[in-house]
Amino acid sequence: MESNTLHRGRLIDHILLVVEDFEASKNFYTAVLSALEIPVITTANEYLLADELVVASRHSPEAAGKLTGRHHLAFQARDHDMVDAFYHAALTHGGRDNGAPGERHYHPGYYAAFVLDPQGIILRRCTMARLSAAPGLLRSASRSKRAKVTFSYLRNSHNKCGCYHFLNE
Repeated sequence: MESNTLHRGRLIDHILLVVEDFEASKNFYTAVLSALEIPVITTANEYLLADELVVASRHSPEAAGKLTGRHHLAFQARDHDMVDAFYHAALTHGGRDNGAPGERHYHPGYYAAFVLDPQGIILRRCTMARLSAAPGLLRSASRSKRAKVTFSYLRNSHNKCGCYHFLNE
């Protein structure tokens, strides 16, 4: 039997995405997360588990029949090849392009790809060059009609960025 391995010490305990079409999302996330070498566990027809990520059907007890709003979720990547593999797996399994792999202006060495999952949730996969910043960085910014909170951390041993971004409109 498979088990979901938890890695303690991160800012986020878990993220729950509630989706309308669970089968499409299950196929999409299984392919994308496999490209990222992240194990996926599915339970019945209501849940998909992958470390801190939970994807649930809107018919699951936690969802109470409600759908989520718009979210932006960023995953950590080991290198450019992993970003590229994420992007191609997403497009092959029902995702839509929202920014091809490439260098971004956010930080020096920031290489990312953006896709929309089958439900329109924005996903980002990024790798970052070495930066001098402390773990546990918390930034908050707001824009008209949009509040953006960015939780990010740096893994000192790998000098990579892992970011979870939530956009609420």
